[in-house]
Amino acid sequence: MAYAERDGVKLYFEDTGEGLPILFLHEYGGDHRSWEPQVRYFSHWHRCIVTAARGYPPSDVPDDAALYGQDHAINDALAVMDHLRLGKVIVIGLSMGGYTALRLALQVPDRITAIVAASGGSGSYPAHRDVFQAEAEKLAVEILNHGRMPADAFAMGPTRTQLKRKDPRGWAEFRDHLAEHPAVGAAHTLSNVQAKRPSLYDFEDQLSACRVPTLLMVGDEDEACLDANVWLKRTMPTAGLDIAPKSGHLLNLEDPARFNETISSFLSIVNAGAWEVRPAQTGSFGGVGPAGEE
Repeated sequence: MAYAERDGVKLYFEDTGEGLPILFLHEYGGDHRSWEPQVRYFSHWHRCIVTAARGYPPSDVPDDAALYGQDHAINDALAVMDHLRLGKVIVIGLSMGGYTALRLALQVPDRITAIVAASGGSGSYPAHRDVFQAEAEKLAVEILNHGRMPADAFAMGPTRTQLKRKDPRGWAEFRDHLAEHPAVGAAHTLSNVQAKRPSLYDFEDQLSACRVPTLLMVGDEDEACLDANVWLKRTMPTAGLDIAPKSGHLLNLEDPARFNETISSFLSIVNAGAWEVRPAQTGSFGGVGPAGEE
């Protein structure tokens, strides 16, 4: 097994293929295995690196809650990049990983070729934030008290049943992998990474100044993420927004072919230098068209 290390924590990764590197960052309910449909596809043309976040075996699972947090997630991704001596990378993240991808684009834009932030923004939209944080903290306590991840209930959440409807075997595999998550890692990640990370709205100025080519992807049934992604699209002048119909949170598993092809098209445009910065809109525009002068 291959590991990078940061502050005494070993970080597992897998490295497949050759070409311009892609770093995949998984969601809270997944792990490095969640990206298998993407690695099989993109490794034909790209060097694909998948990581297991701290708290997710085979990476270390620290007992100390202070060793978890959004800053750790960002710096762990950089530690893997540094360990592999990667210069510029494409970052593809889902949910928790999509948030980290956006933060990397702000923190180290010179090292990022492009990012895909899929199903990102949970807990950022102001109207949802308090409920998101309260739910995360409550579930973290329940996981520690029961000593296990409640995989069946979590996998049946309203934004994950879409996978069960489309691919029952894929959903069962997702649930089974989820059940393997250690309670300590699941609880501390939920409490210290998910609940305590800043809202993306706190970075409005930085996001509006960001020039890293960005593809935002969200399912139209992912209620916790829809509004934040529309806001991100309006805020980031280099962002494109793809909304998948009749889709929930697990976009890369629900329809891997669509997910992969959409990203492949995005990367082709970026590689051609044609992913342009959107001009700022001035004046008012109601959707009809500005009147010309006679």
